[in-house]
Amino acid sequence: MHTALVPGTYDPITLGHQDVIKRTAQLFDKVVVGVAASPKKGAGPLFSLEQRVAFAEDALSDLPNVTVQPFSNLLVDFAVEVGARAIVKGLRAVTDFESEFQQASLNYRLNPDLETVFVMANPEHMYLSSSVVREIAALHGNIRFWVTPMVLNALTARFAED
Repeated sequence: MHTALVPGTYDPITLGHQDVIKRTAQLFDKVVVGVAASPKKGAGPLFSLEQRVAFAEDALSDLPNVTVQPFSNLLVDFAVEVGARAIVKGLRAVTDFESEFQQASLNYRLNPDLETVFVMANPEHMYLSSSVVREIAALHGNIRFWVTPMVLNALTARFAED
């Protein structure tokens, strides 16, 4: 059985993430979506780790070969824990490739048994990121085209008092 790990902060998960994960689920027997704690990323995640896991579980509930797990350790160690042979990363643009290529090189040095696989974003979602969705939501813009209803409700509630 071939297992892939699709890691990310998912703060929050978007339809772009969902698309990459669905396509990954067609390529691998088992897919683990690893939701990174990422407490030191920028100002820290907008949503708690538990909320981000719940958003991902909701968004991916129709995929029987996909599970969602939180993690706070080194990515390559988590990959070994879940039995992954590949780390799958979605790419939107050349700038994504540069940073992901660097990370893949570091991961290879840490564990040469893990492969990194890049999945190109669907052109419909190439401009989409969690940070853009958060920014538009904070300004009370319409984000319903880019997130699940659960995430839409959470973001709307989060920024309702602003």
